[in-house]
Amino acid sequence: MSIHNADIAAAFEEIADLLSIQGANAFRIRAYRRAAQMLRSLPHEIAAGTDPAVYASLPGIGADLASKIAELVRTGELDSLNRLRREVPAGARDLLSLPGLGPVHVRTLVSGLRIGDRAALRQALAAGRLAGVRGFGPALRGRLEAALARPASEAARRLPLSQAAQYAEPLRDFLAAVPGVERAEIVGSYRRGRDTVGDLDVLLCAGDAADPIAALRGYADLGALNASGRTKAAGVLRNGLAFDLRVVAAESFGAALQYFTGSKEHGIRLRQIAHARGLKLSEYGLFRGKQRLAGRREEDVYAALGLAWVPPELREDRGEVAAAERNALPQLLLRSELRGDLHVHTRATDGNDSLADMVSAARAAGLSYVAITDHSKHLGIVHGLDAGRLARQCDAIDALNARMRGFTVLKGAEVDILADGSLALPDSVLAQLDLVIVAVHSHFDLSEAKQTARVLRALEHPCVTILAHPSGRLLGEREPYTLDFERLFAAARSRPCYLEVNGQPQRLDLDDVRVKAAIEHGVLLSLASDAHSVEQFANLDGAVRQARRGWARRTDVLNARPLAELRRLLRATRG
Repeated sequence: MSIHNADIAAAFEEIADLLSIQGANAFRIRAYRRAAQMLRSLPHEIAAGTDPAVYASLPGIGADLASKIAELVRTGELDSLNRLRREVPAGARDLLSLPGLGPVHVRTLVSGLRIGDRAALRQALAAGRLAGVRGFGPALRGRLEAALARPASEAARRLPLSQAAQYAEPLRDFLAAVPGVERAEIVGSYRRGRDTVGDLDVLLCAGDAADPIAALRGYADLGALNASGRTKAAGVLRNGLAFDLRVVAAESFGAALQYFTGSKEHGIRLRQIAHARGLKLSEYGLFRGKQRLAGRREEDVYAALGLAWVPPELREDRGEVAAAERNALPQLLLRSELRGDLHVHTRATDGNDSLADMVSAARAAGLSYVAITDHSKHLGIVHGLDAGRLARQCDAIDALNARMRGFTVLKGAEVDILADGSLALPDSVLAQLDLVIVAVHSHFDLSEAKQTARVLRALEHPCVTILAHPSGRLLGEREPYTLDFERLFAAARSRPCYLEVNGQPQRLDLDDVRVKAAIEHGVLLSLASDAHSVEQFANLDGAVRQARRGWARRTDVLNARPLAELRRLLRATRG
């Protein structure tokens, strides 16, 4: 059995949740959560060929957590987690899966109100017992009532794409190595680059002599094989992620690749075009009668339909088929076209590495400039910068720039938008920076009108450059706050200022639909890693993928510009 970063992170998150339900020490809980966040963001698997002694060198991992990682990698279990599961009743643990219920809410329910499972919660909501209880406002009570009314089958868990990749890529590599398998691809929403994945669709090209389904029975991460035949199989991986596998011959692989990549709506459009031309399109190929016109290569299928090949990220029935008919698809942004990263943190606040180390990592990532944007002081949990500490960081950046050639460090800050829309640092400080990122980190439950007014007031500030992670969502953890994005796009264009596409795996914010809308409104995007350690510049890949799903080209991206042009655009935000 193999252990992935996502497995270790999930174990640490569960420990943090259970400790929080018990009311344990806040610093201990925070250590587990920060370790889980770090592990999810790492671009490499730590359990693959790594000496356990190296675990303690990871950011935020001390001797105790390193020993727990080693135990989990070695045995597949954690004694400390099993003990907590025995101490916290199963019904209380199950409550954590309800939308909006965090460990503090569950502690209130269990310890304060003696509500220990879903049935008791349903009764308490019906009786109005939660009205007036702190933290259980009308919006949360409504979400809980709706969630409790849904059948359990509708609550299927979707994994962030980065977590699904930790299981999808090894599965693909295992199957690709089976004798006789010529090609293996993960298709479906995974290939389209959707931000979350509900299950895996696996497509293999193999000859008659190959038997990949028999080989699959020996896969270390296999939980169960629920159905299997000669060319089809369905099962579930050890972490609960379901998969479907199809085996096709080489002459049909391209057609199957298109068919199983989807989306369903995109496929319907293609089949309509085929039908209008007297053709039939299926996973086996494009046919006129019994004659196969195309099927071996995906590009041939599109060409035979009179279409330009559509990149998988665009296949969501948002106008891409019509654009392909006119040969008017956008030249989508490439990661290699990014010149810089305008949202980066150091250990001066909540980052793990020094200014010098982060700059060195940015250069190694192929960038030519980076903005250091540590947090403002208002966020006490991250030891934010006050005016004095920020001034000293700016001096350090000036000294670093004086020693470097061919790379530039910009001075910035990530500043809290307060509840009334004012900013958490004074104008005199903000005016000294090259750029100012603003973000909502609190009061997520304001009404749409109040939240919109709050954000728009912040964007009116003449020093503000970029709105970070504009919807505030955390995939699988926190819903976006309500915001009038039409007004936001209009304000950003007219001022001007810029909107971020945050590449943190659990943010990917803006979402793809709003990326496309921002571009259509003429708003430039800043693609950011939001890196808190040297490894997290890899988050730029996620930001690029998200931007591509929103039809972004190089010209739509602020930090795809050379430094001189970037500086001009930064100055434009200050009138």
